[in-house]
Amino acid sequence: MTPELTALTLAALLQVLQFIAYSITARRQVGTRYALSPRDEPRELTGTAGRLQRAMNNHFEGLILFGIAVMVITYSDQGNGLTALCSALYLVARVLYVPAYVFGWSPWRSYIWIVGLLATVIMLGAALI
Repeated sequence: MTPELTALTLAALLQVLQFIAYSITARRQVGTRYALSPRDEPRELTGTAGRLQRAMNNHFEGLILFGIAVMVITYSDQGNGLTALCSALYLVARVLYVPAYVFGWSPWRSYIWIVGLLATVIMLGAALI
């Protein structure tokens, strides 16, 4: 497996872990009865549960672009040291983004997010060269 595909696989597993953490904290906040209901009446999550939810949703957005970058690099057989480094940077940034969001590391959360986005954009650019 290429380094880019390995990073994508690990990023997907990170998303699963984020979903589990969000689900546990959200259920604690709203209660099991509401969590199992059809949720016709929405409830806004706050605190750790809300931050984990927002971090998870942010990763869904970033994962789409990163997945596209990895697939383009992989299918065009353009993987190299730069794209491998970018994929590792993306993964590290996403791992660090979770505690940065949960614990409110400002402005570091934004800087970490930018690293992940730039790594993805560089990969997309490398695919066009």
